[in-house]
Amino acid sequence: MRLLHFRRCVKRCAGLILACFMAANASAWAQATFEKTDDEIRLATSTLQAAVRRKGYVTGIAAQSLVDKKTGFRDAGFGLDIVDWIMEPGSDESYRSQLDKELVYEFGNSYHGKSPKRSIEGPQICTQAKRLDPQVIQGRDFLAVTQQFQYRTAAPGKKAGSTWKQTLVFPEGKRYFVSCDRIESVNSSDAMFLRLDMPGHIKHRQGDTFSKVYLSYFGELDPSEFQRDFAPDEKFNYTRGRDRVPQRFIRAYRLRDPETGKDGPWLAGMTLDPGIVSEAWCHQRGYVCMIEEFGGKPIKAGESFQAAFIVGFFDSIEEMHAVYDAHAGHTGLDVNPSRWKLTR
Repeated sequence: MRLLHFRRCVKRCAGLILACFMAANASAWAQATFEKTDDEIRLATSTLQAAVRRKGYVTGIAAQSLVDKKTGFRDAGFGLDIVDWIMEPGSDESYRSQLDKELVYEFGNSYHGKSPKRSIEGPQICTQAKRLDPQVIQGRDFLAVTQQFQYRTAAPGKKAGSTWKQTLVFPEGKRYFVSCDRIESVNSSDAMFLRLDMPGHIKHRQGDTFSKVYLSYFGELDPSEFQRDFAPDEKFNYTRGRDRVPQRFIRAYRLRDPETGKDGPWLAGMTLDPGIVSEAWCHQRGYVCMIEEFGGKPIKAGESFQAAFIVGFFDSIEEMHAVYDAHAGHTGLDVNPSRWKLTR
């Protein structure tokens, strides 16, 4: 009799545990939702909302669509994790007349600085791809978006056809997303790199949308540093080899309400393997431009390289450091409907 009662109790407890588990799962599913339109995919979790463009200005997260539900603040730029060309060091001056106009890279100016660089493949995906076909993966406690593009043009002596792949993961309950950009190359290069915006640029008028910029390899900067235009290599430039690789590679700005002056959260972009960044700058060119280049190492045709990032909202620099340290060293991101995982 006691054995029968015990079995009934165990069965009842197991049922309660299963019910709680299913309720928790149902809650997570209910919080994470998405909607597809012809123009974009709109995503929402309990903590964030965002949009991924399907046409127009594509790649990454659409401009000012990443919203922190805790504070109501959103990103202040042209988009987050926005992707450009495959490039390498060196000048294209000797064959510039043979290049597709979109591949020409002029240097020695306030936009690009003094360092000679050249495009291997194009076009600039964000402005010229025009349309992508992002796919959504809905997991138990996350939403993910995958998208890709095959480069269509190439410099003389190079082939077109390398593939860019991007994965974006929105974990339920987090105020950030995790991303990975990967290049599968059809060309060889002594120092191939991918150029992207990380986290993204800052639109502002005399610093009205941000109260601080934080670069982990420089420290905190006031808006007064960005009152006039200056070249990428004039100040606040990081170059691997010339500069010491930092313990953490974080670029962030503290949002500010331009109407009230009230400070909001920090919006940060973290490159989880600091050593993969070949160059990064934070300069003023009508807006604060945060471009980053990763790779910059020898690669052969048929090989690939990639970087992983965390992008989102944080209440303090200390919180950024804690999240960074918990994920440091990763360069890849795997995802399927059952789970997502950062990889090394």
